Amino acid sequence: MALTGIQIFKLLPKTNCGECGVPTCLAFAMNLAAGKAELDSCPYVSAEAREQLAEASAPPIRPVTIGSGDTAVKVGGETVLFRHEKTFFNPCAFAGALKDTDGDIADKVKRWAKLQWERVGLNLRPELVFLTCASGDAGKFAAAAKAVTDNSDLSLILACEDPAVLGPVAEQFKDKKPLLYAATQANADKMCAIAGATGCPLVVKGVDLEDVMALTAELTEAGLKDLIIDSGARDLAGIFEDNISTRRAALLKGNRALGFSPISFANAVGADLAEQTVAAAAMVAKYSGIIVLDDFQAESIFPLLLERLNIYTDPQRPMTVTQGIFEIGGPGPDSPVAITTNFSLTYFIVSGEIESSRVPTWLLIKDTEGLSVMTAWAAGKFSGDDVGMFVKKSGIDQKVNHKSLIIPGYAAAIAGDLEEELPGWNIMIGPREAGHLPKFLKEWKA
Repeated sequence: MALTGIQIFKLLPKTNCGECGVPTCLAFAMNLAAGKAELDSCPYVSAEAREQLAEASAPPIRPVTIGSGDTAVKVGGETVLFRHEKTFFNPCAFAGALKDTDGDIADKVKRWAKLQWERVGLNLRPELVFLTCASGDAGKFAAAAKAVTDNSDLSLILACEDPAVLGPVAEQFKDKKPLLYAATQANADKMCAIAGATGCPLVVKGVDLEDVMALTAELTEAGLKDLIIDSGARDLAGIFEDNISTRRAALLKGNRALGFSPISFANAVGADLAEQTVAAAAMVAKYSGIIVLDDFQAESIFPLLLERLNIYTDPQRPMTVTQGIFEIGGPGPDSPVAITTNFSLTYFIVSGEIESSRVPTWLLIKDTEGLSVMTAWAAGKFSGDDVGMFVKKSGIDQKVNHKSLIIPGYAAAIAGDLEEELPGWNIMIGPREAGHLPKFLKEWKA
């Protein structure tokens, strides 16, 4: 049973050091009981207390890792119902559906693995393959799984409800840590044995949430902890309702039997990829841990990846890019030098316009804590002194043969201070709107 805030407080060192991020140990204990803090945030808790607090400090929704190596994905571990309360930590994963009877497995997973986009320093991509054993043959199922792992770095979901077929394949690929699908009332004992022997996470599939709770209680009592749940719903309304009910039960009522991420089947909702994409968008927003689609196409998966990125970021911290020098279009020593803030939207708009100009340019990005140009200037984070100091330390003067710097038009007021901070530099005031950058750069002269 989870401990109350007061019970947790009695086990803490009561130093009120504030190193956990809150001013008092009592406040930390209350956050821990509510699932809004991690026990590791306290550097002084004793080993004995840590053991007693294990249950209280565990996330209400268990984190589960699928796959191995750099491309392993973690789902679950969430502690809040709404992202404005704190943040969502582990993004939902997208799985493309295949059958072991398909003839183009290698070609398809190669195409899927190439669907990657770099954005805000992150690599956006689908992560999983939901491989169904349609043949009923362990050899064919294993060959299909090998085709996936040999031709891509996508992680596997091995979908077969026959333990006799799934067992040897799960053993063969256990080092890849696939997700096993699925334990039901009919095969729970044997599936539990396979998951326990291989150390692979397991999906629990029920006909409804009551059935799921009975199965998760049985499996956790047997020692399995890394579970994903399938409520059995195959219509959008049912999936939506079950996902919300599961999340609320785990977070608000402390129901450990439902404290697991759900897998949702968008491919069962939509007749074509367009309808599946719309359904998947709702599932991203409302708590699905894994979303299965029939296919990945750039025009459908990219918007879903962007939606996921926006939802699974800290709403209290603006999205930023790293401070530094960015080379756009392969600039040389005679190329123009521009500067702007590290607010991600500002960076993408400015860099996009520079790319469209086809004028190779050095773009300096200054850390303004994620603020846009006008906001950063108003807050004193894009002042002449600060910008000048950054330009000096950036090393850009060693990359170019000139001393001309283009500043945003909205920051024209810093030009005088910047000239004093950077003697010998020609401070050029660029356009206010990024859309005018291409013309400005084409006419630029040092």
